[in-house]
Amino acid sequence: MIEQGNKEGGFSRGKNVVLTGKQKAAILMLAIGRERSAQILKSLQEDEVRELSMAMASLGPVSVEAAESVCSDFASGMEISDGLVGSLKTTEEYLKRALPASTVAKIMDEIRGPAGKSVWAKMANMPETALANYLRNEQPQTVAVILSYMAPSHVARVLTLFPEDFTIDVIMRMLHMTPVSKDVLASLEDTLQRELITAFGRSSKRNTYAFVAEVYNNFDKRTETTLTDLLGERNLEDMEKVNKLKFTFDDVKRLSSDDMMRVMAAINKNGELRAKLPMALKGANPNTRKLFLACMSRRAGAILLDEVTNLGAVRMKDAEAAQSEIIALIKDMSNEGEVDLAPASDELIE
Repeated sequence: MIEQGNKEGGFSRGKNVVLTGKQKAAILMLAIGRERSAQILKSLQEDEVRELSMAMASLGPVSVEAAESVCSDFASGMEISDGLVGSLKTTEEYLKRALPASTVAKIMDEIRGPAGKSVWAKMANMPETALANYLRNEQPQTVAVILSYMAPSHVARVLTLFPEDFTIDVIMRMLHMTPVSKDVLASLEDTLQRELITAFGRSSKRNTYAFVAEVYNNFDKRTETTLTDLLGERNLEDMEKVNKLKFTFDDVKRLSSDDMMRVMAAINKNGELRAKLPMALKGANPNTRKLFLACMSRRAGAILLDEVTNLGAVRMKDAEAAQSEIIALIKDMSNEGEVDLAPASDELIE
């Protein structure tokens, strides 16, 4: 409640009236001054700025008592009565309400800096060559445990720096890794750097085949083919299970027509991905290219084919990089339940 009511229509002395939220916000903006208000306005959406501006323009004169009442209400409504406390914990709690857990973890790692990271996080941030050299003389089982706590893309780059036989030894141990006890992890961490245990000292079972399949997805085509063949020589059943979980650019054939249309719509909405589609299709086989063209009008398809042709000769590395970004989009859509990456049921029979 606040006093309103002079004849000029402003908020001064007179009868009590309940202000709307927009009116209170307008008064608060006027009370904090032009510079602070400008900073707030910059963070608002255009329609919010418009509504707030209209409320400010229609206020008329506002008495000191009225402004103080609004500011007092604002202060009393704050969650922390003794003032605000900025800390890592409170920051993380706020972020978790607005962002995905993976994004929050990444931001908090950056805020904490090297001192706040676990030994695993520090090793994951090591250059691939340095990490490969560090692990080269370790037992394959030890290397498998360490790499299993890192991002598949990072693991793929490290594995390409080992001799092929050693790489396959590590991959085989990843596939058949049993849950690692807290004591074993503690001992390993102590050997590595005497650091944090809690984040990875758990015994939950992970899908080792899915993890290795994701690693294979991050190899370049030549390495992926070579290591697939070598894995098949070691254990054909393991290779077949990994292959069923891999998703390459040519695997878009596993998508239904409706799912393929959804993927194409998502690419068209993303300007950067749409710009990379010609490069991705330049390195694709003709059948895969047709699947994308089938989702487009004849005119749009002709334009896309012209874009592919006009690229001329390109490096396979660049084409694969563009394909990887589109694969990442498809996997994100799968995680959100928008498309189904599962192969046909007859392909799942072993």
